[in-house]
Amino acid sequence: MQVQQTPLILASQSIYRRELLSRLQLNFQCISPNINESIKHNESTREMVLRLGKEKALKIAENHQNAFIIASDQSAYCEGVHLGKPGSFEPALAQLRHMQGKTVTFYTSLVLKTPTTLLEHIDETRVVFRTLSEQQLERYLKQEQPYQCAGAFKSEGLGICLFEQINNQDPSAIIGLPMIKLSNWLTDLGLLLGEQPLP
Repeated sequence: MQVQQTPLILASQSIYRRELLSRLQLNFQCISPNINESIKHNESTREMVLRLGKEKALKIAENHQNAFIIASDQSAYCEGVHLGKPGSFEPALAQLRHMQGKTVTFYTSLVLKTPTTLLEHIDETRVVFRTLSEQQLERYLKQEQPYQCAGAFKSEGLGICLFEQINNQDPSAIIGLPMIKLSNWLTDLGLLLGEQPLP
């Protein structure tokens, strides 16, 4: 474990983002920003996820001005329909029906708020969905219950059976946190692979 003095906060209570960030072997705490995550009128999905990522980081920064704060938001877009977290079975089934046989773009924002600057990034992942039966979709949802996941699936779990292809530059982004960009930022800032003594 690297020695780390800088306070690091993940602006999320997501177990998926927490697991991803823990791979970097840094000490961090998770704090939920509790903001309104609704899309605004005439706002694109891409614009929304970047705005929400920044709002989450800035909300936490109000009480933690000296910390490094990591925030992210994710949503999807498919043929005129914005696809966020479905929340329950019926909306999740409607999302999966809509995506059958189509290419869906998932936008995942990444924001790093330091005491002196704000870094921002958007990852785009294009997922090609298979066409499955209604019974298969229902069976998947009842087994995995991905109701708090944008697009109503968990790509790191059984949801992989819904796809024909995933096209992206960072496989961790679809899970909820673009780890390649984040690790590059943290390395450049000296929090990773710096000159701290290692055990």
